[in-house]
Amino acid sequence: MIGAIVAGTLSAPTAPVTNSYESIATVTVGSGGSSSVSFSSIPSTFKHLQIRAIARASGPYTYDQTNMTFNSDNGSNYSWHQVNGNGSSVTANGGTSTTFIRIADETAANNNANCFGGMVIDILDYADTNKNKTARSLWGYDDNSTGTIGLRSGLWRSTSAVSSITLVCSNNWLQYSSFALYGVKG
Repeated sequence: MIGAIVAGTLSAPTAPVTNSYESIATVTVGSGGSSSVSFSSIPSTFKHLQIRAIARASGPYTYDQTNMTFNSDNGSNYSWHQVNGNGSSVTANGGTSTTFIRIADETAANNNANCFGGMVIDILDYADTNKNKTARSLWGYDDNSTGTIGLRSGLWRSTSAVSSITLVCSNNWLQYSSFALYGVKG
């Protein structure tokens, strides 16, 4: 009798839900470079947003940082934290009540020539007006033949729907840096 009850409560497995991605906009930096990239008039018809990018900066270091804000809010309404590793050491830190989310790093002028860093940034539940907004990123770059990879997450203390995103480089992104915004259907 017990076997019949257990067998009767099991159901066939369902196929995993697959999210589909729809391209919203792409920005490729031109020959003059750019210190920021913006996406505006973002439709509220998706579950999440994703930015995929390759970037190289002009700063006089081996890497530079990318910061992110939403809806032109430059107030101290953001927090972020990170963990980075390069095969021999790991670092972790963060910031609270900052004016941006430090979302990723990319290669810079003192790194291998023509080497770009990559980043994937997810902005979760961006149109939900019942919660603060969170973002996470996975990024990495070659650091003169020693790779560096990092995980970051951030918080925007606002329940407003995200209608615009601004990414800012600490210095300038070089030509051919490219940023693509996708809507993720839930």
